[in-house]
Order: sequence, then C-alpha cells, then structure tokens
Amino acid sequence: MGKIKSLEQRPLKKLYPSSGKSVVVVESVTKAKVIQGYLGDMYEVLPSYGHVRDLAGRSGSVRPDDDFSMVWEVPSAAWTHLKSIKVALGGAENLILASDPDREGEAIAWHIIEMLLQQDALHKDLTVARVVFHEITESSIKSALDAPREIDVNLVHAYLARRALDYLIGFNISPLLWRKLPGCQSAGRVQSAALALICDREMEIDEFKPQEYWTVEVEFNRKQGSSMNSKFFPSYLTHFDSKKLNQFSISSHTEAKAIEQEINSLEFKVIGSKRNKMRKNPPTPYITSTLQQDAANKLHFSAMYTMKLAQRLYEGVQLSDGKAAGLITYMRTDGLHVSDEAAKDIRSLVAERYGSNLASDGVRKYFKKVKNAQEAHEAIRPTDIRRLPSMLAGVLDEDSLKLYTLIWSRTMACQMEPATIDQIQVDIGNANESVVFRSTCSGVEFFGYQAVYKDVEAKAIRVDENEGNERGEVFKALSSLKAGDPLYLSLLELEQHHTLPPSRYSEGALVKKLEELGIGRPSTYAITMKVLQDRNYVTVKNRVLYPEFRGRMVSAFLSHHFSEVTDYSFTADMETELDNVSAGLTEWKGLLKDYWTRFSMYCNRVSNVHIHQVEKMLEKKFGDFLFSFLPDKSRTCPSCMEGTLIFKVSRFGSGYFIGCDQHPKCKYIAKMLDGDDDEEVASQDKTFEEPKVLGLSPGSSEKILLKNGPYGFYLQLGEDRKGYLPKRASVSHIKDVGSITLEDALELLRYPVTLGNHPNDDHPVVLKLAKNGFSIRHRRTIAPVPKNIKPNDITLEKALKLLLGKDVKQSGRPKNKKKQEVYEAM
Repeated sequence: MGKIKSLEQRPLKKLYPSSGKSVVVVESVTKAKVIQGYLGDMYEVLPSYGHVRDLAGRSGSVRPDDDFSMVWEVPSAAWTHLKSIKVALGGAENLILASDPDREGEAIAWHIIEMLLQQDALHKDLTVARVVFHEITESSIKSALDAPREIDVNLVHAYLARRALDYLIGFNISPLLWRKLPGCQSAGRVQSAALALICDREMEIDEFKPQEYWTVEVEFNRKQGSSMNSKFFPSYLTHFDSKKLNQFSISSHTEAKAIEQEINSLEFKVIGSKRNKMRKNPPTPYITSTLQQDAANKLHFSAMYTMKLAQRLYEGVQLSDGKAAGLITYMRTDGLHVSDEAAKDIRSLVAERYGSNLASDGVRKYFKKVKNAQEAHEAIRPTDIRRLPSMLAGVLDEDSLKLYTLIWSRTMACQMEPATIDQIQVDIGNANESVVFRSTCSGVEFFGYQAVYKDVEAKAIRVDENEGNERGEVFKALSSLKAGDPLYLSLLELEQHHTLPPSRYSEGALVKKLEELGIGRPSTYAITMKVLQDRNYVTVKNRVLYPEFRGRMVSAFLSHHFSEVTDYSFTADMETELDNVSAGLTEWKGLLKDYWTRFSMYCNRVSNVHIHQVEKMLEKKFGDFLFSFLPDKSRTCPSCMEGTLIFKVSRFGSGYFIGCDQHPKCKYIAKMLDGDDDEEVASQDKTFEEPKVLGLSPGSSEKILLKNGPYGFYLQLGEDRKGYLPKRASVSHIKDVGSITLEDALELLRYPVTLGNHPNDDHPVVLKLAKNGFSIRHRRTIAPVPKNIKPNDITLEKALKLLLGKDVKQSGRPKNKKKQEVYEAM
C-alpha cells in the first residue's frame, strides 16, 4: 500500500478533456464500448474482465503467523488483459481506473496498479487516478473525469479483511466438514448464516403442532331471498352470547354447529358503522435487496437472474437511434438517496403524465432503517426517467423490459403523493346485540402514487384488476347502509381451520431477512443463494427454499461446534467492523487477529472430535426424521435381534445409513441415505458390504478389497495400516462394479506397466490405468488408449504411434498458460 500512496501524491487535475492520451480501465467489454463512444479518440477504454488476481485457491494463501500476509494468483486469462493495458500505456499521460464504485471495484483498481508496478509499466510521468460513476451516461462519465481521486486505502483494507476472513473460515472449516461429514463440501461466513436461517425455519416447521379452530362466515342481503340484482356482502362473526371471540373460541365442529343453529333462528339489522381515511405513503426507491424481493414476488425471477439482467441494464445497450447508453444506475447499493436533479426530472414527468396534484410538493428524501446500511450510492433508478418502457420495446428482451418497467414505475412512485384509502366498517347484530357480525372494505379515494401502476407504461407488471372491481361493489353496498336497516341472511358457512407452521423462505423473503439482520452486503445476496443450491444444501421448488438433509447436517454441525460462525449477530457485527475499516476507524489486521485467535481455538477443538460424536449429535437432533420409516418405532435390529439401529456416516463414500450398532458382528443396513434426501437406495446396495473382499493375492496373501471413495470405486491390495501405502487401481470406468472378480482385480492391479524406453531420450513409456480408462505416458505427454484396443495388446511400438498421434494431450499446464504467485507482506 506504501507504493501506491507514494505514487499518487502528485496533485490530480481534471481529466476531461484530455491534453494527451489517456487509458481508462473498466470491468466489462460492454461498459468499455459504451464509454469509448462518449470519450473519443484521446481516450482508450479497456476492460479488465473483473479481478486480475485473487487469493491462490489452496491452503496457506492467508498466513496468520506472518502478519496475515497473502499469496495472490493471476489466472492465465488475466495476463492477456494486463498485457493489453501495459501496451496501451506506452506514450500515455494518464491511467484512469474506473472500476465499480464499491469495495470490490476499489480492490480491482488496487490489484491492477500492484501488477503494473511489478512489471515496471508505470513510468514516472504517468498520472494514475481513480474515478467513480454511478450511471453510464455521457454527462456522468465526464463529470467523474473532472473529479479524480486517489485509491481509497481504507476501502482496500476492508476488502482485504473481508477476503482474508472468508478465506480463513472456508479453508479451515471445509476440511473439517470433509472429514466429519463426507460429501459436504464447504462452509462460508454469510453462506452458513443463511443456511442456518433456512434450517432453523425447517426445525420450527418440524416441531409445529397444528391447532384446530372454526370460523363462521355469512353473507347478508338487503332484500329477503336472492335475485340477480341483490347486493351480497360477506361478514364474519365477532361476538357470540355477548362475548368477544378470539381465534380459538370455536374449537370443534360440535360448537360450530350449535352456533349455526342459533344464528339461523335470529333476525339481523345494522347496529353501527364507522368510516375513516388512511394515507398510504409511496414506496421507497429500489435498493439491491428490495429489487430482488420485488422481482421474485412480481416477476418470479431468482436473485441471480435479477442481478444478471440488472447488470445488463446498467452496462448499457444500443438504442434505436444508434447511440449506446446505460439504462439504470449502479445496481449493487443499499442507499435510498436520489439526486436532486433526478428527483426534479421525476416530479416534472409525474406532473405531465398524471397532473401536478399527484407530484410530491418537494423532493422526497428517504433514509435506510435496516442494520449496517452504508448508503454510499444512489438508489437504483433509470438514468433518464423520460426513457419510457415503451421506447425500449424491441431493444430489450422481454424479461429485461419487465425489470426496467419495475424500476421505472417504482422510481416514479417514490416522488408522488400518498394514496388516500377510505375504509368502512359495518357491525350487524340481532335485537339484543348478543350476536354480532362485522363487514369491512376499503376503496381508493385519491390514487396518489398508485396512478403510476395504472399507467399503460406499467402494463408489463400490472396485476389482475378483477379483485379491485369486486371490492368496489362491496364498498358501494356497505356505504349505502345506515343504522337500523334490516338485513337478511342468505348464506352461512362453517369452516374448519388448523393453524399453519411458519412459511419456508422464498429467495425474496430470505434476502429481506438477511438485510434486516445486517448479514451480508448487496453484492453477496445472489451469490449466496447460488452457492447454497450448487452445494446441494438447498433446493428450490415452486420458488420456495427447502433444505436438503445434507444442508441440515452441515448447519447442525456448525451450530454445535462453531456457534459463533452461525450466530446471526456475529455475522452482522462483523459487517459493522468491516464498515469501520472502510471508514478508517478500525485497523484491519487487528480485526483479523482478534477473530483468528478465537476461531482457531474452535478449529483445534473440533479437529479432536471423533466422528462417532458427530453421529450421536446428529442422531439426537434429527432422530424423529431419521427413524420415521420404522413401522413400529422399534429400533431393535431385526437381523441379530441384539443390536440397536443407529445413524452412521459411511467411511467409504459420501453416504449415510441406518445400521446395526453391533457392526462388524452384524452388518445389517436398514436404510441408506445419500445426504440429499431421505430416499432409500436400491435394495442391492443395502447388502453391499464396504469394503468388499474379493479374495487373496497369490503372491503376498494380502486381501484384495473393492472400496468406494470420494472419487468412486477402486481396488486396493492390502488393508490400511500405519506406515504402509497399499497399491490401488480405479474402477470408475467399469459400470457394473459388482461383477468384478478376483481375476479381474489381479489384472487391473498389475498396472502401471513399463512397456520400454523411448528411442529418442531413453525415458520410460508407461501404460497406466486412470479414472477414465487406460493411457500411455511418456514424460509430460499423455495419450489415451482407444476403447477398442485391449490393454494386453499394447506394445511399445503401438504406444509410440499413439504418442505421435493427433489426439496427444499435453500433460500439465498448456504452453501458453502463465501463472504467477506473488507473496507479499501486506
């Protein structure tokens, strides 16, 4: 960081217009093309294609014992992009880093400078500047160039702290998961908290006990009997026998029938009515989380898909007039601010389309009320409010147009007057008012902001209006009633209900909950949903999130052994600490040191936990679920009649099963689980004893075992024991592993076989068995053996021909692949 600071100490001047060549670096090709069109030939706009380097994807890339130094890795493709930037800097006066206006964007700019410094690509006369913009329009880009600044060191520190923290959690918890819960792949900071929310809700549902209750609903008519012109209006029972009813006052069918009989013998009249008006304020403009929620609820889009479409709208499209422009402001934001200039334009258009009485008197200001809001950026809005959705028909695809319409409508609404709702309540009772019904309804007196959703421009997102029409008729009928008017019962219905458990989360509801708790950031919500699904921890059915059994096991394991990681307040408090780092209030390495001291203690403690303890913990937590298939609830082993059925983790794969605790004396398996659901595996798999002994090796009398590991089935010569590395051979290429005989195993275990030495260099040519079949290897060159050639028929001459063939595959890294690992003491 010291290098960057010394590099950027020169006073920065306005960068538009440019007096010489300027190189502008943005993140995407689309953005680069649009901005290039705005700036002209004096500027060369290049994409970095996102991050140019990242932490090396292996253990040890963050080193707590070395002052949290980090090992960075540059992907091969990034070298090409860096080379393009380096070449463009030849003869340039300015390097302008214009990545996104958030922590990630700041980090990308920092990484680019670091890599260019290492390559001596920044000559002494070059001015390096950072600019940010929140919308891709010509005026916004040029204004940003007139306000250059230095790299924000605090934002970079916050990025480093977050990256290191997530790495340390992932690369320390994940290996423990692999060993204690085979098949469970990873656990991350935000991901674990989100999974805990889903699994805790599922536990609430499992433990929920429904309670029966009954309701009495009737329809009244102003005229006795019924006709086509009669006005019916529904009512619900609120008082019976002069007592006010609550939800559970009528708890059985017997009670409901007695009430029905009493009601049918009575005459009713209006005993009172009440009207009041309610103001309904316009909605706030969209931020990332509310856009994802509304897109899920109204358009049925996933969070990931919503962000993909929003990214496209932000980066820009080619308009019908041939010009390119970004259509919305930056879409990863938690700020509700709308610029005064934009608000003025919005109010002006509202007055033109709907009348000045619907536009707000002044600019409406909104402030975030959820935990940990940064509010560094504007809310999501169209870059030009006068670019109506209908103008983009034919320019945008159907889904992109729907999302733009959603954003346009919400932005218009946020600068409009509140709607006025007229509410009416009518009480209907018998002569002594011992039985009382109530009818309620509401109608819109002043549409206010709701007018925008009736606009033809909002047609793509409009809901069905039939319900509103029916409500209008009921409202009119109730409004005409006055005290003393007789009413006649035309319909009475008794309805049985049961209380319902809490609803499972949809993506939108989970995003809302995460935001309320202050967990994660706008940029993390969509990727968190995707990771949970990719890991098979959660599945989506009808837009509802269901935890798989594997996900529930992971969450239970983490909650039991890493309670701090899954604690909602901890994750939210960590976001606060990272925000403090961004603001320069907290030293980032001190934050990491404090966390790592506690977290490493958890890891050391859990590494000593035996897998039997994990099995017992999971059995205790999920016992009702795991043993629900037993017909008589008896857990006595039906095979040996002595043991007890228990939950077990397979040592030879990623599965789980219910088996006898007298193993190996009794090898009965009652049910096998694959971790994704509770479906039984085929019956032949139940009897497969792992590992399976095929026989003895004639030469050594060692057992030949058929085993199942993380990468499939394999053969092993000899049992596992300390200080002995048994010979193994993969059989993943054999479909029916159950058909493998001792003779087959002996044949497969004799590989690899040296066929001879290569005539050119005298190095050995080896025939080897790999996961996908047989192959020939010579030094770093590998040639697959065609499936129609038997391995016994391969001679040295045939092997040499295969190595020279067109299908030769270079082993190791491609020649054009470059990779650099940079070790830096931060």
